[in-house]
Amino acid sequence: MDCMSDTLSKDDKSSAKNLTILFLGTFLPILIVTITAGAILFSLSTALTKRHAQSEAKAAGQKLKTDILAFIDPVIAGCEDFASFARIRHDTESIDDLIHAIGSNLPYSASAYYGTKISRFEQGGLYFDSTDWVPPDDWQMSDEPWYAPCLSARGKVLFNDPVFDIMTKTLCATVGKSVPLGDKEGVFAVDLQLSVLTGIMSSISISERGKVFLVLSDGTYLTNPDESKVSVANYLSDSALSCPASEYFDGTTKAFVEKGQYYAVVPIEAANWYIVAEGPISDFTGGTVSMIIIFGLILSVFAVASSLLNIGMIKRMRRGEQELGRNIYSESEGLVAYSRETAETAQNQSAAVKEIVATMEDCTALSEDISRQITDVSSLAVKTKGDVADGVELIADNVAQLREIAEANTITIDGIKELGDKITNIWDIVTLINSVADQAKIIAFNAELEASSAGEAGKNFHIVATEIRRLADSIIDGTKEIKEKISEIEKSSDGLILMSENGTSKIEKGVASARTLEERFASMKNASEITAESAGNITSIIQQQTSATEQILITLKQISAGAESFTQATAHISAASESLKGIAKGLG
Repeated sequence: MDCMSDTLSKDDKSSAKNLTILFLGTFLPILIVTITAGAILFSLSTALTKRHAQSEAKAAGQKLKTDILAFIDPVIAGCEDFASFARIRHDTESIDDLIHAIGSNLPYSASAYYGTKISRFEQGGLYFDSTDWVPPDDWQMSDEPWYAPCLSARGKVLFNDPVFDIMTKTLCATVGKSVPLGDKEGVFAVDLQLSVLTGIMSSISISERGKVFLVLSDGTYLTNPDESKVSVANYLSDSALSCPASEYFDGTTKAFVEKGQYYAVVPIEAANWYIVAEGPISDFTGGTVSMIIIFGLILSVFAVASSLLNIGMIKRMRRGEQELGRNIYSESEGLVAYSRETAETAQNQSAAVKEIVATMEDCTALSEDISRQITDVSSLAVKTKGDVADGVELIADNVAQLREIAEANTITIDGIKELGDKITNIWDIVTLINSVADQAKIIAFNAELEASSAGEAGKNFHIVATEIRRLADSIIDGTKEIKEKISEIEKSSDGLILMSENGTSKIEKGVASARTLEERFASMKNASEITAESAGNITSIIQQQTSATEQILITLKQISAGAESFTQATAHISAASESLKGIAKGLG
């Protein structure tokens, strides 16, 4: 138990380390799952944010394209209407009315006008203006940079680069179309105020820091919050894009993300203009990052709470396991001690049984020897009986043979003395048997006590011990009867000796004593018969005793084998108890 206490005290000293390991083992997996989930969510949200930014930029470009087309479509329609009308009517009055009508329908334009290639100062030259503006004397419409391209376009509506309007002094984009008037070549043009386009572009907001521009196919600005950059600066130079204009402005709608910026390009095919949009992708990630942070914090709190809860539960389980380990260890120690005591007792009992077996084997051999001697005594008694009968007959027939009878009587006396000596030896043997029986009885009594203390396991051993004690009592009773018979034989032998000695003296005295001797011999005959019968009875008793002793010997051998098996079983129980003790120690 002291070893168990030392082990538990060492465990208590290392409890802080165990708690740290337990916390890390519980918290780290949840933390890893949290970080992994956050990383996956961040990657997914980043991809979704990119797609959302591209989608928003492209949608804004399409919306602006619709608005700008609504702005320029009437201009294109005005050019086509003027060309159609000019093919029918050539008079100057009708042309002037039409130009004023078109100009009034385009309030966001600076002016609508028509001029021939021939100067208005030359013979046959014409010029019409919806604002009735009168050009300076030195102004020639054919000198404008957009004029020659429009003539070369052969009836196609052409959107030209921005120029400053002479009348309004504002940047305008001239839209022109070559229209012959009779035999004269000329160009119908409309000046679109870029400030109107700037207003349209500023009506759209994609993100907080997003920007939207309208540019030409080479990237030159048509609209820009900084008017100094219009028609001067280039969008590709200001942006972080490294691709040439031919790849970026290729007439297709596109949207993509590059270097943390979202970009979108929407072409306006009719004007060969491009709507470009750009901005930092972080404008769309602010809410997502907040959600990820909140989600991560929630998962972290959950991880810590789960770890603390698991630690609390495991600590309670650990305390229960330690208490169980202490109880099992204590019970195991008691079981080990009891098993050792039982094993020692079983070994002692096995040794005692072996000693009893050895003693009973000696007793069996002694009983067989007694049986042989009693057989000899019985044979001698029978022989004596015959001799006495013969003596009686001889006395009746011939007194002369008294001397021979005296001699025979002397021999008989010697035989009786020898019988007395043998009876004395039998007496010693019976005493030894009686002593052995007493010892067997004592051993059986002790075996009964040990079997009672062994409980259920010693029940069979108790029965055997009881049987041994009963047999020992039978042996004692038999030896007691043998003693009584031996006493009778000794008395008879003493009488025989006395009678034989008297008969011998009477034979010496004479024939007169023959009748008395005959009577004495008759008595001796009766005593011999009794002796022979007693010897037969003794022989039967000794044979029964020998059989009982052999049965006791067999039973004791069985008890010895059972004691050895019990000893082995006790050793196995002791080993199992030691193993259980080790398990309890480890559990503690």
